[in-house]
Amino acid sequence: MRLFVALLVLLLFTSPVQVWRAAETLPSQLSDADYWRMISEFSEPSGYFLYDIVTSNELSYQSVIPDLVKSSRSGGAYFGVGPEQNFSYIAALQPKIAFIIDIRRDMMLEHLMYKSVFEMSVNRVEFVSNLFSRKVPSELTADSSVQTIFQAFAKAPADMMLADQHAEEIMTRLKKRHAFPLTAEDENRIRAIYRTFVREGVLNFSSSFMSPGYATLMIATDGSGKNWSYLATNQNYDRVRSMQQKNLIVPLVGDFAGPKAIQMSAQFVKDHGGTVNVFYISNVEDYIQTAWQQYFSNIASLPIEPASMFIRWSPGFQTSLAFIADFVRAPRLLRR
Repeated sequence: MRLFVALLVLLLFTSPVQVWRAAETLPSQLSDADYWRMISEFSEPSGYFLYDIVTSNELSYQSVIPDLVKSSRSGGAYFGVGPEQNFSYIAALQPKIAFIIDIRRDMMLEHLMYKSVFEMSVNRVEFVSNLFSRKVPSELTADSSVQTIFQAFAKAPADMMLADQHAEEIMTRLKKRHAFPLTAEDENRIRAIYRTFVREGVLNFSSSFMSPGYATLMIATDGSGKNWSYLATNQNYDRVRSMQQKNLIVPLVGDFAGPKAIQMSAQFVKDHGGTVNVFYISNVEDYIQTAWQQYFSNIASLPIEPASMFIRWSPGFQTSLAFIADFVRAPRLLRR
């Protein structure tokens, strides 16, 4: 027994994995100035991606959530990539702060659009109305089920006058209330992204690569009948909205094999005594084979716990979990 304990201590102190232990002081809120400073300083130049992604195409995204909530503690930091599936993971995992890192500046701008829509919308019904610029169907209430909400909005036509009003409110919030110094091109892109939601509606989303449509994503389940989507319950929605109101979902422009987005976000978490409990990486690894060593270095910079997990998705439409610590020990052997 003594030998086992001694070996365990030796492994812990000689492991390359950064198991982080310090007093956690992750912020309960970020000022607008600090939020924008992080976006500006942590971000990298926008890069190219071969597909147009506006909504998720990962129908299995909920399948890993039951195991995640059992193994990962709440609090700490969440890292992710891509659009709205991050909100469902955030609602389930309840981190203190989230960084969403994507190579496309358009995705950062889309998340700023989402931020405004969350702030504009007291409940899920208002959110769907504001996101898609449809008037609220009379039969809906704040407590309507997510299935009922999307069934009702599927019959509601786009209201272009409402869409213009919403676009103005989105930009007013970002530029005046929050005082984010967006460029004219940023504003044009946010308006264009918002019009895409208005045009596509809740059922189909042909403007996004292989998207099954927003309604399908929001009424999906984990395979056992439970829906974990961020619009499934008022509680899920309120968790994400609260983080948006406190500037705690920080969208960044960054390459996973880039020089600073991951490393600066990791350093921020480390400086505040936190750990990265979950990193949703989708199938980004498929696109960065020629820069693997830098990617490995970025992942190795994360302050983690033994239970810290990757969420991966494969083109075979399966979502899976893997321990980040195992990857850091054997980055090539254990990536799938």
